[in-house]
This record gives sequence, structure tokens and C-alpha cells, in this order.
Amino acid sequence: MNSSEPQAFTVYGWTVAVWVLVISFQYGFHISSLNQIQAVLTCRVSDVPGVPATYYGLPTCIPMSDATFSVLTSVYTVGGLVGSIGANVVMDRWGRKGAVLSSAFIMAVGAGFMSVAASLSPMIIGRLLTGVSAGLGLCVGPIYISEIAPSKIKGSVGVLTQFAIVIGIMITQCMGLQLATPRTWRFVLLFSSALSLAQLLVGPLILESPVWLSRHGLLREKAAAARRLWKGVVVARSPDAANEDIEDPLLGGEEHSSLNPDRREEHTAAVNVPQVLLRAEFRKPLAIVCFSMLCQQLSGVNAVLYYSNDILSKTLPELGPYVSLGITIVNVLMTSAPIILIDRMGRKKLLSLSATGAILSLLGVGVGLDSGAVTLASLAVMTFISSFAIGIGPVPFVMIPEVSPHHAVSALSSVGLSLNWVANFLVGLVFLPLRNLLADGDPLKEGRVFYVFAALLAFFTFMLFQTYRG
Repeated sequence: MNSSEPQAFTVYGWTVAVWVLVISFQYGFHISSLNQIQAVLTCRVSDVPGVPATYYGLPTCIPMSDATFSVLTSVYTVGGLVGSIGANVVMDRWGRKGAVLSSAFIMAVGAGFMSVAASLSPMIIGRLLTGVSAGLGLCVGPIYISEIAPSKIKGSVGVLTQFAIVIGIMITQCMGLQLATPRTWRFVLLFSSALSLAQLLVGPLILESPVWLSRHGLLREKAAAARRLWKGVVVARSPDAANEDIEDPLLGGEEHSSLNPDRREEHTAAVNVPQVLLRAEFRKPLAIVCFSMLCQQLSGVNAVLYYSNDILSKTLPELGPYVSLGITIVNVLMTSAPIILIDRMGRKKLLSLSATGAILSLLGVGVGLDSGAVTLASLAVMTFISSFAIGIGPVPFVMIPEVSPHHAVSALSSVGLSLNWVANFLVGLVFLPLRNLLADGDPLKEGRVFYVFAALLAFFTFMLFQTYRG
């Protein structure tokens, strides 16, 4: 390994990494934030003796039907798509740090709107804004993390994006169990707004990505950032340092030679989304990014989670409301495994193991549901969640910045994450109609839909491995 490559974070470097990961945490937090407080938010449990209709001048609930609540929930996906589409412009114009600050500001406003909403309209506007923030943040987060991560632990640090997401889901579920009451449900949303405000306040102390600084010719700033972020980095300086290229400790060895063989890549103008879609030189990284995102969403993870509460509640009826939290805890524990394994096993081996386990688990869920074998279906749900967590969930976020040329990483990230949001939306839209169509009204045929997801995952994994060599 090149001795000039960074080997470890300083304490400040870890602080920057945690600051960046807050946006991934917020994405996970708002995936489940409304589900945990749905009953009290929609006035289903509003008639509690001794509870007034208003609390501190705000209604204790907002009446809405199931259909209206579904619209409120799905608006998050629409916002996410909008945020990811425009993310490359924000990242390239204002930098990685500027994009994170923009995401934090929009999240603070959106979650704040939701926490003080007295009617449906501001609640929908706030939900849309949190989606825009999540879409922007999910694009910039993995790139920022990759660009500041020391070479030796780049994969492990990259996995922290997915780890932060599942931690966010777990925290909102824990809060929901305690705060799902007419007087306290708003604190779940207020917490998110306060966290983003804190992120904004810390922002002036955070440095920009050295890679972005280098690409924009800010070499002195890059050298200063490298010394603060990484241990043992010595950046050669000379009296003419302002006019000469400084060795980039982030791009060493094979990566340096492949992405920047003549040291001019850093100053290549950033490309936009249409250029990424049309130029032949980007076809391979574009295919890898798109197939990895499709593997993630068309694995049927949301469909499995939809059934998981119902299946496991039958197996463990005494645990009732804690089943969903238990599933998330398993997800958190299994997502911690690739933090250790990804740099030892490699991306492709981890993806292969994960996809194989997920496909077999999907078949198991289908067989279990079709045969009425609840225990089999329950075990298959847990093995699917575990399989997804060790590879399909975290690895695509690591791959995007690794397979993308630096001048195209923002645009490729926007394309990939936009596709992710679209696939997520389509799975949610067609899942129940497809299940009902394949089952033809027979409850013992509802497992057939999981065979479709198993086939889709197998196909897109095969396509991914045709282009991605690891």
C-alpha cells in the first residue's frame, strides 16, 4: 500500500464522518416516523379520558382516512425523487459540505412544519420537504464519506451509511413506543428538526471534502483538510505550493492510476446527468450503479417487511407491538457485520453471499405462506433480513463513489438514487395488486408474489455481476 495513503481518521475526522452520517440517520428516521404514531396522529385513539382536543394550542390529532394517510406517507418518496434529481447540481456547485447543509436546512424546516402542523396541508408540505432532504442527503452522504475515508478503511466507513439508516429506523420505533400518545407524538418529529438544527450549528466547524477542494484547484485548503482528517499524512509543501499540484493522499495506488493517470482528472469539469446518460465512457459505471440500486429495491425488502409483522406476530403473539422493533434490531446487528467483512471479503463476494441468502429466503417465505407453515415463513423472514443487511443493503452505497470517475460521481449518484426512489415507489404501488392477482383470492397462494421478487433479484444480480468485477 502506498505510504502516502491515509491509514486512519483523527478524532476530528471521525467527528466529520458522524456529522455527515446524520443525514443518513434522518432518512431512516423518517421511513418509519409516521408508521409508529399512525393511530394517534390520525385520531384513532383520540378519545382518551382526560385528554383535551388541543394541547399547547395544537390539536392532539389530525383526522384522516387510511387513503389520506397513505398519500401522506408516499409524499416522502416523491420528495426523495425530487431531491435526488437535483443533488448533482447542488453537490458540484456548493460542494459536499454545502449539499449536507442544504439537506439539513430542508430537513429542519420540513420536520418542524410537521411537528407544529394543525391540519393536513402543512403536514403534507413538511413530509414532502423531509423527502427532498432525504433524497439530496442520500446522494451526497456516500460520496462525502468515501472522499474523506482513509484508504485502509474506506469500505468499512462506507457501510456506515446503511448502518446509520437502520439506526434511524430503530430510534424512531423506540420513540414511537414511548411517545405515541395524543400529547407527545409531536416530539418524535420535533426531535428530527432539532437534530438538523444542531447539524447546521456545527456546520462552520466542518471541512470540505479534500477531493472536491482539489478538483476546484483549492490546493492549500485540501492540504489543510488532509492534515486534520487523517493520521500520519504528510503533504509535501514548497515555496511554490500554490502553483503546483499536491499529491492527493486519497488517490493512491491502483485507484490513483486508473482515475487520474496524468494528474489532470482532479480539474476536469464536472459532467451533468444528460452527459452521463449519453456518453459512452460512462456506460459501465452507469450500468453498475443502476443494477446495484435495482438489486436493492427489487429484492422485495419492503414487501417482506410488510408481511414480517403479521407473520412474526402469529409466531410470537405475546410480543405484539415489539415485533417490528425486534426485526429492526436484527437488521442493525447484521448491518454491523459488513463493517468488518467488506474490506476482508471484498464487495462482490459479500454481494454474492447476500443475494444468494436473500433469494433462498424469498423462496422460503413464499413456500411458508403458501403452505401455511408460519414457522418456516418466520425463519425465512429473519434470514432474508439478515442476508439483505450484510450486502444488498449497504454495499451499493459503497460502490457508487468507487466505480464513478470523480468528475461524474455527483451525476451518477443522482441517476442511481433517483432510480432507487422510483423503484421503491413502484414496488409499493404494485405489491398489493400483484399479490392479489397471483393469489386469486386464496390466502394460501399469497406467497406467490415472493417468487417474483426472487426472480427479479436473481436477474438483476446476474446483470450486475456481468459488469462489476469487484
